[in-house]
Amino acid sequence: MTDLFLSAGRGPQECAWALGRLLDRLEADAARRRLDTTRVETVPGDRPGTWRSALVRISGAGAEAFAAGWTGTLCWQASSPYRPSHGRKNWYVTARPHRADVVVTPFHETDVEFTPCRTGGPGGQHRNKASTAVRATHRPSGHVVVVDTERQLHLNRRIAVDLLRRRVAEDDEAARRAGTTARWRIHDELVRGDPVRVERP
Repeated sequence: MTDLFLSAGRGPQECAWALGRLLDRLEADAARRRLDTTRVETVPGDRPGTWRSALVRISGAGAEAFAAGWTGTLCWQASSPYRPSHGRKNWYVTARPHRADVVVTPFHETDVEFTPCRTGGPGGQHRNKASTAVRATHRPSGHVVVVDTERQLHLNRRIAVDLLRRRVAEDDEAARRAGTTARWRIHDELVRGDPVRVERP
């Protein structure tokens, strides 16, 4: 299984139209080779049947070799369907493999450093006399929490560990979303070069 990312970049609307034609051609070509394709995510163009970008998952024997054959700058040659008098007939789309790496930071309680401390505020004399609060530092990520909600140190330690575990998981989720955002930002770019594949309708 492999993922292929196709983008019309910042090209004119004809490039988004060309991407739609190329997607159909890619899927038909894959079906002839007994490969399965799924459009995982798409960014539609301004007109029906057009796409600014698409992420296609290809699965089956030989999926990686098939995707490699579709990688590079693709050129669809045809007259503009929107501007018949326009002289240009070459519309470019880029295609590149995409690895969806899922970031998962392992969380071990042994990586947490605990320091008993006192905190101020309301709560009476028991709160101020005993060091029942805890300052917990997750060394790999640098996250620090101070917990003083309970009057017993071991309960505050347990709460601190849960909070740190949640923050590390939130970091992983933010990194995953940032990766997705970066991937879709690619559709604003278009790497021009010699077409590696020329498609005609």
